[in-house]
Amino acid sequence: MSSPTPTGPAPGAAPIAPPDEPRALRIEDWLTVLVMAALALITFANVLVRYFTNSSFAWTEEISVFLMIVLALVGGSAAVARDRQIRIEFFSESGSLKRRRALAQLGAAMVALLFALITVLGARVVWDDFRFGETSPGIGVPQWWYSIWLPVFSALITLRAVGHGLRSRRKRYPEGDSAGAPAP
Repeated sequence: MSSPTPTGPAPGAAPIAPPDEPRALRIEDWLTVLVMAALALITFANVLVRYFTNSSFAWTEEISVFLMIVLALVGGSAAVARDRQIRIEFFSESGSLKRRRALAQLGAAMVALLFALITVLGARVVWDDFRFGETSPGIGVPQWWYSIWLPVFSALITLRAVGHGLRSRRKRYPEGDSAGAPAP
């Protein structure tokens, strides 16, 4: 009598990522979890304090806005790496294999170019914040503590877009593809 072969991951095992998904995406996934947890805790603490004391923590809005910006940048990085960015699929998914690859590479190059520009301009903003001693309006900490993350995460998105462009160049399509590409 033979035992049935398992069809999914073993109980308690980590879920298996799709084969073309970068393993380093765990960074973005964990950052998303940590930022969401921090947002929830900060907001919950502020609600409790406001409910029981009729006043609120002054710093919670400033920190929450900062964390939401970080969350948007981290989510953007994960979206680029997973090829989930916004596009018109009528154009990007139709046509020959050569055309689809070219559009995927063009899209990745445009995203990389945009976020490389944001990285450079964001670094200039950070330098100005540091040089002029700007402080945050709510709690008075140096503004560059907040603004440093724009060029850092923009550089990460640039690298993810370059990686996506390289992966789309090597991507293989199964038989039966509309372009008639041979199977690997």
